Amino acid sequence: MLLLAIETSCDETAAAVLGDDLSVLSNIVLSQDAVHAPYGGVVPELASRQHIKSIAPIVRESLTAAGVALEEIDRFAVTQGPGLIGSLLVGLSFAKGLAYYHRKPLVGIDHVQAHIEAVALEQPAFEYPALALIVSGGHTSLYFMKEKLRYELVGRTRDDAAGEALDKIAKFLGLGYPGGPVIQKLGEPGDPARFDFALPRMSDRSLDFSFSGLKTAALRIIRKNGLAKDAVQLPDFLASFESAVVRALLENLFEAAERCDPKTLILCGGVARNQRLRTEFARRSRALGLAAFVPSPKLCTDNAAMVGALAWARIRAGLAGVDTCGPPLDLDAYPRLP
Repeated sequence: MLLLAIETSCDETAAAVLGDDLSVLSNIVLSQDAVHAPYGGVVPELASRQHIKSIAPIVRESLTAAGVALEEIDRFAVTQGPGLIGSLLVGLSFAKGLAYYHRKPLVGIDHVQAHIEAVALEQPAFEYPALALIVSGGHTSLYFMKEKLRYELVGRTRDDAAGEALDKIAKFLGLGYPGGPVIQKLGEPGDPARFDFALPRMSDRSLDFSFSGLKTAALRIIRKNGLAKDAVQLPDFLASFESAVVRALLENLFEAAERCDPKTLILCGGVARNQRLRTEFARRSRALGLAAFVPSPKLCTDNAAMVGALAWARIRAGLAGVDTCGPPLDLDAYPRLP
């Protein structure tokens, strides 16, 4: 059986075709980085307009790459949320139209949970309970899973997401967009201990994240030291800031591991491409003797293969609403985590 998955939660237009054995026959992603780069961040209205232009060609390309016709698709899946509401509605409306016309089931998928399921595309079996850290430009969340498809939110950002904080500092310094890869590249030769950043702590001892304080501290250091894009100390500052973000993420993750006692740790989301984060995550996981998994970089960023992977998992589990004949036309988008 074949499934066509669609992802338009933010600024990537993506479509993928997957077999029911999780074989990825195609996984096409069109980035909008060039559209949003002049603004230093994603402009929601521009993102939704680009999705409208791109969605049909990207779906067509995914079918061509998979070597299948639309009539051969048995099921459809689409990201429902969270994300930018305008972007979500483009993908959701397109998927509804396809499913309604072809009288095939449509599965609504949670974008954050799909990031976790991306691991299953490369690591089909791992032990539960599992603890997952999802890090991107829009989301920084911790989920504990006692078993597959059972998600318990144990920590989330209270303000900026980690990727958003990186983007904003890069924008302030005029380094370009997206900020994470630019900061990693320019900070690679720098000394991560040169500038001191105090990590944010929650007064209620929760596992929530906060990156607004780190961002404010970074701006203060920039102004105090007169840092600019051509400053000699810039690599040291960028390495120090990146290191602080990584430490803030992993401190919460491993504190959660102490409390939840998982057998497996998962790191995913767009920021999981960061090499410093991947290296430290692997090192600290090994030190605790925990199995640890990170998707390959192409599956960390927003893509439709992960949406399809979660859809097949839900279908196999026989969850209500995914085995009906025809699409649920009342399926709606949601912009934030429920």
